Amino acid sequence: MNARYAAQPLVGADGWLVERVTAPSRLFGANGLRTGPDGRVYIAQVTGSQISALDVATGALDTVSAKGGDIIAPDDVAFGDDGTLYATEVMDGRVSARDVTGRTRVLRDDLPCANGITVHRGRLFVGECRDGGRLMELPLDGGTPRVLVDGLPSPNAMEVGPDGWLYYPLMTANEIWRIDPDGHGEPQRVAAGLGVPDAVKFDADGTLVSTQVATGQVLRIDPRTGTSAVAAQLNPGLDNLTFVDGRLFVSNFTGEITEIRADGETSTVLPGGLNWPMDLTVADGRLYIADGTSFYTVTPSGALETVGMLFSPGYPGFLRGVTAVGADEFVVTTSGGQVARYRPGTGETDYLATGFDQLYGVAVDTEGGVVFAELGTGRVHRLHGDTVDTLATGLREPVGVAVDRDGAPLVAESGAGRIVRLTGAGAQTVVDGLQSPQGIEVRDGRLYIVDAGAKELVDVDLDTGARVTIAGDLPIGPPPGVQPKPLRGMPPFSGPQGPFAGITAAPDGTLYLSADGDGSVLAVRRP
Repeated sequence: MNARYAAQPLVGADGWLVERVTAPSRLFGANGLRTGPDGRVYIAQVTGSQISALDVATGALDTVSAKGGDIIAPDDVAFGDDGTLYATEVMDGRVSARDVTGRTRVLRDDLPCANGITVHRGRLFVGECRDGGRLMELPLDGGTPRVLVDGLPSPNAMEVGPDGWLYYPLMTANEIWRIDPDGHGEPQRVAAGLGVPDAVKFDADGTLVSTQVATGQVLRIDPRTGTSAVAAQLNPGLDNLTFVDGRLFVSNFTGEITEIRADGETSTVLPGGLNWPMDLTVADGRLYIADGTSFYTVTPSGALETVGMLFSPGYPGFLRGVTAVGADEFVVTTSGGQVARYRPGTGETDYLATGFDQLYGVAVDTEGGVVFAELGTGRVHRLHGDTVDTLATGLREPVGVAVDRDGAPLVAESGAGRIVRLTGAGAQTVVDGLQSPQGIEVRDGRLYIVDAGAKELVDVDLDTGARVTIAGDLPIGPPPGVQPKPLRGMPPFSGPQGPFAGITAAPDGTLYLSADGDGSVLAVRRP
């Protein structure tokens, strides 16, 4: 039972205990699904830049294209008659082909938001999941695409039906359409008023089956009449589907793979989990987790409970930084460059400031000012009322933010390997000699630092400067020897995406930190 990061014991320094709060994730989410020539289910994972193959008979999970490899942010996959795997790389606007020997070549790199892909009788079809997207036939030699139709509202995963027409969902229009790939006649609407369809495929009986990302429904649709019936009600966040010998399998953003049987009963083939996770906060005695497309709380039993997700009402966008300011009120930063006040209980978001370049950590100071780090420009800002003041410029990859007991902002300058205090005199070094600090937390005169480069949690006495490593060999960042490729983002769903191992403290002194390497949350405490 392979995981995405090699298992290792969690060991704290003397006087410290390290425990898992949530289980490690098997996958980096689950996006496009396709049954391969070998009968295994191939799973595209955008945020992990990985493609895995699942044997549904044995549960064995193998990595086919690994993180750090040639294929970046794969969103959907298809197979040619010769066994070639074709993948859309949504964040780079590319389509790549991986032959049976494992060699990869780029067919095209000029297809913004390339997403849905399918092969039919030696013909490769690709769609761009964006406003004004195109549906194209792509020559297998990488030649100039033939545009079937353009100006589409976010087309996604498509399939050719038994009638030879190409069926495609339009997410923004909430409809499914079809087109003759040979250009005969006009496109035709098949079904409307759905639950934001993002994928379609056909079963052996010629019925159209479609996942609905917003409602979590899997629908069986008669392609002749457009009438639909609910095959299963699952959690929102569904992404794609595939059939293996008549058995239906469905993917979810969380990495969950579910089988839906003919009688409507369901069973979990792979459990869901966290994609990253990123920042953390504690509110009203509960731990909350920002995980990009989802926002979770941890139940008393240790289960993840979805508080909000990308397609739920009022969701701010791809969440990265978070700090609680009430029992159901959070100040967040998004990868779209926004600072917002988010109330998931009522499904409301107030955008406080926008237009920034790659926001990460956020903290609220003693006067109610919101301090946040802008990695893209190397700046740190403070929002108070309607005014944004720049506190520092020229920092090297500022990410984590905290406020010390005197009310001064502390910033993890990841690219410089140090923590700085921002004062009227500039940025003063508090701690240096770190590898890649990310999340930071201040409690009782001590500064806790997640050093993602060293895979350590460091404790610094702010009075004396004395430091000690209280946990090491943590599953943070990429596995040893892996150099991830940049994730450029997928507007309008997200801006550029990057790792951020956050940390927070509970009232009882327990430290919670994001183990984004294996997709879990850890608790570090004194026994």
